[in-house]
Amino acid sequence: MINITDIIANELGVNAIQVKAAVTLLDEGATVPFIARYRKEATGGLDDTQLRNLEERLRYLREMEERRETILKSIAEQDKLTPELEKSIKEADTKTRLEDLYLPYKPKRRTKGQIAREAGLDPLAQALLQDPSLTPEQEAEKFVDAEKGVADVKAALDGAKYILMEQFSEDADLLARLRNYLFQNGVLSAKVVEGKEEEGAKFRDYFEHNEALKNTPSHRALAIFRGRNEGILQASITIVQEEGITSHPCEDMIAQHFELRDEGRAADKWLGEVVRWTWRIKLLTHLETELLGDLRERAEEEAIKVFAHNLKDLLMAAPAGPRATMGLDPGLRTGVKVAIVDATGQLVEHGTIFPHAPRNQWDESIAVVAALCKKYNVELISIGNGTASRETDKMAAEMLKKHPDLNAQKIMVSEAGASVYSASEFAAREFPKLDVSYRGAVSIARRLQDPLAELVKIEPKAIGVGQYQHDVSQAKMARSLDAVVEDCVNAVGVDVNTASEPLLARISGLNKTIAGNIVSFRNQNGAFKSRDDLKQVPRLGDKTFEQSAGFMRIMNGTNPLDRSAVHPEAYPVVEKIAAKNSRDISQVVGDTGFLKTLAANDYVDDSFGLPTVTDIISELEKPGRDPRPEFKTAEFKDGVETMDDLKPGMILEGVVTNVTNFGAFVDIGVHQDGLVHISVLSDTYIADPREVVKAGDIVKVKVVEIDLPRKRIGLSMKLDEAAGEKIDGPRQPKGKHGGKSKPRTNQAPQRSSKGPSNAPGKSGTFADLFANAKKLR
Repeated sequence: MINITDIIANELGVNAIQVKAAVTLLDEGATVPFIARYRKEATGGLDDTQLRNLEERLRYLREMEERRETILKSIAEQDKLTPELEKSIKEADTKTRLEDLYLPYKPKRRTKGQIAREAGLDPLAQALLQDPSLTPEQEAEKFVDAEKGVADVKAALDGAKYILMEQFSEDADLLARLRNYLFQNGVLSAKVVEGKEEEGAKFRDYFEHNEALKNTPSHRALAIFRGRNEGILQASITIVQEEGITSHPCEDMIAQHFELRDEGRAADKWLGEVVRWTWRIKLLTHLETELLGDLRERAEEEAIKVFAHNLKDLLMAAPAGPRATMGLDPGLRTGVKVAIVDATGQLVEHGTIFPHAPRNQWDESIAVVAALCKKYNVELISIGNGTASRETDKMAAEMLKKHPDLNAQKIMVSEAGASVYSASEFAAREFPKLDVSYRGAVSIARRLQDPLAELVKIEPKAIGVGQYQHDVSQAKMARSLDAVVEDCVNAVGVDVNTASEPLLARISGLNKTIAGNIVSFRNQNGAFKSRDDLKQVPRLGDKTFEQSAGFMRIMNGTNPLDRSAVHPEAYPVVEKIAAKNSRDISQVVGDTGFLKTLAANDYVDDSFGLPTVTDIISELEKPGRDPRPEFKTAEFKDGVETMDDLKPGMILEGVVTNVTNFGAFVDIGVHQDGLVHISVLSDTYIADPREVVKAGDIVKVKVVEIDLPRKRIGLSMKLDEAAGEKIDGPRQPKGKHGGKSKPRTNQAPQRSSKGPSNAPGKSGTFADLFANAKKLR
């Protein structure tokens, strides 16, 4: 049997002891964030990325072991498990190899080969295979038997052919050779279905497309598969044959595998026909389907990986912080929804303004927004980037210009997922009396204050930073994205006295039920004074406390260590440090100068090793530090609001919304993201766009190419590049933003998450403000 520990250790490039320790911890119920942060001695310092890969491979290999046992049992029950076959099955190192070995013994509906065997034709088939000098017709005459369904010589030879075709096509070693040959030498061919040229214009790049199968990148593979699913494209795997060669190379491989050669013997021609039928009838479609399936699976894994990277960058974007914020959810006919939240994220005011057509209440809207900014000391104006966003941004800019005394800054943010949150069960509980349309404005405001705390309320795939996210396995994607959210939340830490249920539910060891219990306990008993108080929460037992306590913060509690990432189990280390240096714990926390003089080895003991002590000292220097970067914003160019405003050569500032394997999409404020192809991301060669940019980065780009009919914008980060040059490489066909969901933003929120608020805001006050503004006009 394969050794799972050794396989994973070899793949990760680590010691088997590390893997064994990690597997044991996972099996005991420990989470990846907990193991990565607090069990470094056990695992030899495996980080969260290594542990996630370990967890995924462990799942695959264990599933394979279960399948191996099932196969062995099935073949044994058929009394066909030979020592050689058992050895091969136990040594199989992939699910594909296992299934190849099982194929001849797998229960299946009656085939023509089985019917022929039942008619007694197997001896005829084996005789002709073993001795091609035999004359097929003469040998077949011996097996003609009308009672068995063999009416004549032709029927006998056809039956023998079906037997050998089945035998050839179920040979595991042959299948492995053919599969590898096709993968290494096959060409993925795509072409448009006749008559679908106009309907499938967005797939034009693939109307006549040929590419080495093994080199096909995930985005092109998924584009072809999408085109096929929509009935626009046909996809196949072909082999480029040398000129003058009539036989298919795979037919030659089948003949060679069974040592069949055309030497002019009586049965050679018949056997050659068996080989051709085996390839064309039995194996071609089977292997093509399998290889296309493998390609799709690899492409999906890569797409999920891209989505996960982008989601992590978005969640870990810089928070604007606890500042009063106005959220503007733009609209035309229905107006611009306005929501103001205070520094803690609580809703204090909401309403609607109508600055745009058809009402055109421009001056009144500016007056209302200005009055609200003054009333609530608004520091940030968060504008959703959907319909009418640039027009609304223009209104906000004019308002700030007219009121220079306001200490406010406007920022365009992604509203992707805001509508999903608005209609969610949690939003309904958070704002039961607030109209759905205003909840979106609240989300837009809060995601500027703290993207992580707000975006955890939204299903990850609705956030819109994926590549072909609707084309991939939803189960795999959900598992991957949930892991990303969990890692991000625990990397930042959570203020347990302000966090929402969705944020608490992402903490290591917690779930929705316990998160709800924490909020209920907090509402009934007031703020938690210490981490120990959490033990009183229903269903939060010792194991859950162990897994979660280090990631929950008590910001103004009785113990200063409770606001740090030091785990309660390690408090004795800090107590030892304080006692040895005759200090109080409160004097130790945050005293960088003193902490830098400590030697971690002096505090190592049987319970706490050097990695843990080193982490503790580092954490004490900046307790509860936020690993996210400093908040910055991008400024879109005035007068550039739609694609029609773009001109080749323009230098614009924008926000990276999505990073794919072939480049980066950038929001430049025209409701359509532009693509910076990987070839023009940098002056030097790069293999991965993430070497240069990540989602949320603010970049300067040059407009190189504008394709209005297909709504495509070619951008370059090589600012000295001549305008009008065509960007190489296919674009991914689709939706409003070139294959992604809505663009992302330059925003990023801070760690403190907001507790639920049922205050719907003073709509009466808002109405008064609007009435007064109308009088002013």
